[in-house]
Amino acid sequence: MTHRVAIVGAGPAGFYAADGLLRGDPDIHIDIIDRLPTPFGLVRAGVAPDHQGTKAIVRQFERLLLQPDVRFCGNLEIGRDMTWDEIVLAYDAVIVATGMVIDRKLGVPGEELPHVWGSWRFVAWLNGHPDFRDGPDLGAVKRVAVIGNGNVALDVARLLAKSAEEMAKSDIVPEAGAAIAAAPIERIDIIGRRGPEHASFTGNELAEMGRLARAVPLVDAKALDVTVPASEPTPERLRKAKNIEILRGFSANKAGSKPIALRFLFNTALKTIKKSDYDLVVTCIGYDGADFPKGESVFPVGWARRGPTGTIPTNRTDSHAVAQQVLAWLKDRTPKSGIDPLPLTTDTAGWHRIDKAEIAAGAKQGRPRLKLTDWASLLKVAEG
Repeated sequence: MTHRVAIVGAGPAGFYAADGLLRGDPDIHIDIIDRLPTPFGLVRAGVAPDHQGTKAIVRQFERLLLQPDVRFCGNLEIGRDMTWDEIVLAYDAVIVATGMVIDRKLGVPGEELPHVWGSWRFVAWLNGHPDFRDGPDLGAVKRVAVIGNGNVALDVARLLAKSAEEMAKSDIVPEAGAAIAAAPIERIDIIGRRGPEHASFTGNELAEMGRLARAVPLVDAKALDVTVPASEPTPERLRKAKNIEILRGFSANKAGSKPIALRFLFNTALKTIKKSDYDLVVTCIGYDGADFPKGESVFPVGWARRGPTGTIPTNRTDSHAVAQQVLAWLKDRTPKSGIDPLPLTTDTAGWHRIDKAEIAAGAKQGRPRLKLTDWASLLKVAEG
């Protein structure tokens, strides 16, 4: 018998962990478990729909699903179909790759108002996540506040600012794309509580804000009279210096030159949220995760291990290191019973039926795919 490892969470961290396990032990049996009938986690539901280059990473993960000892077990929810205790008991090791998909709270009055959305909920709506089919009412939205100074804040602001033509080659769900195109947006404020020298934008994403067809990025030049602390590690210092250089270029732009003003507001903190200030508020301040069991055979990876930091490629090194820990732990342990512990789930063939249907539907509209966005349709197609 060979060892059986369950990877709970079919996002990048989970797939990179599977890759690391197979590199160390090609005969190991791996079940990649997810509550959705579709794999790839944040790549499918969290990466901005206009960043198709980033989403292309799934080609690597698809190759793993073709390995004979790797199974995708979708539509299997811990707590509904199996308990954590049953998973831990059934497998020789469990890798927890559940990520963090609970929007953090600002902790200010007014946060409970219906026009305040967390970024995970908002981007999941754009991406057609079946749990988030109802989006915000954008019909009268003129002023938007995007709170945060990271790439997620840039994603949200950019997606709201882009024209329908600019989104034509994305995989945004049609309902969301139509709602944004019809919204009478005039101003989007990207609000950070610290200065530009502390922003966690990356240069490519920030520079992209200067190439939007209907939005002009604006920033007060006085806010940019700063330097990056010399104590920063060299890569961080260079990245932040590049951000300030790009922002200085934005400071020369003229308000009114395009229909939407995209304002960067630094050293600003909202102490309360009022409907009279903004028609839509999207918070991009990080995420929390659900609890999972601790134990010697349980190994968290990705955001479940280190918190919501880093990019998709960051997970590769992190997951491979955890995979090596798992293999070392299994080395002298006798494999458990070979009895299959899982109930009937959506398998790789079911996912491929979904994938084929979405790509075919998208091709008719010149898009990468047209996602199935409700549970019933996903499961019906998966079951053939």
